[in-house]
Amino acid sequence: MWGECIKVPLYWGDVNESALNELLTNLKGSSKWNQLWFQDFRQKQILQFVGDGGLYISRLIGSMAAEQLKKQTFKGLEKYKQGDRLHLVTHSWGTIILFDILFASRWDDHEIPGYESVKAIRDKLYGIGENPTTGIRLASIQTMGSPIALFSLISINGRNANDESTHDISPGLSNLLKNLTQGDGELSWLNFIHPGDPIAWPLENLITKLIPDSGSYVNVEDVLTGDSGLLNLFAQTPPIRQTFLALANGGSAHGSYWQNEDVAQRIAANILTV
Repeated sequence: MWGECIKVPLYWGDVNESALNELLTNLKGSSKWNQLWFQDFRQKQILQFVGDGGLYISRLIGSMAAEQLKKQTFKGLEKYKQGDRLHLVTHSWGTIILFDILFASRWDDHEIPGYESVKAIRDKLYGIGENPTTGIRLASIQTMGSPIALFSLISINGRNANDESTHDISPGLSNLLKNLTQGDGELSWLNFIHPGDPIAWPLENLITKLIPDSGSYVNVEDVLTGDSGLLNLFAQTPPIRQTFLALANGGSAHGSYWQNEDVAQRIAANILTV
């Protein structure tokens, strides 16, 4: 008999909302703004995505996000029992932020803002934190519209004097997966990609770059998703799908996973299977 499935939503977008609005106001105040092309695309897609990333990397916004996510995590998991399992479903920058908080070494300094919040979150999860044999066990990962494949660049660039990147998630993620599986089985990871989503990237062939020897304890599958309407027209017409018209609708593709019944069914089936 299956137990109850409880959703624990984690959201940090309102933390940087005022900073993004202030930047947009200043940009629109330029005498050249009205002469720029693709204004809607700049505001709703480029600024939102790049702005989220730039603000989160800052220590102030990053620590504020960590504190908010800690509160949401503790509230959502306050009633979890030994034997319960955690299934991660992440989207877009949410994937990067969650994996950064769980695994990046940039949070290991006791003196920095956000350290206590990140430590508290990590201690909730089995396989990491100060007591890796306690906490809720991760049972599956589902990423949607995720650019996490680009973290393969971080594993070879931006290194510090100790030859380690403070933003590299690879060592922490590798340790978690090894602790979870202990050589017995694989963790299921579904990576959903809409063909028209410019933010989403394949992960299957890059996972060994992020996590050496990962083939023995994680099974990553890239899953292409479909759509209807205008996005489906682009999919059925190769010449059109390579044009800026298709790119301009990339925002619709990027948000399409939430309304896609096939994605929902595949995630539900994966959770039930594992």
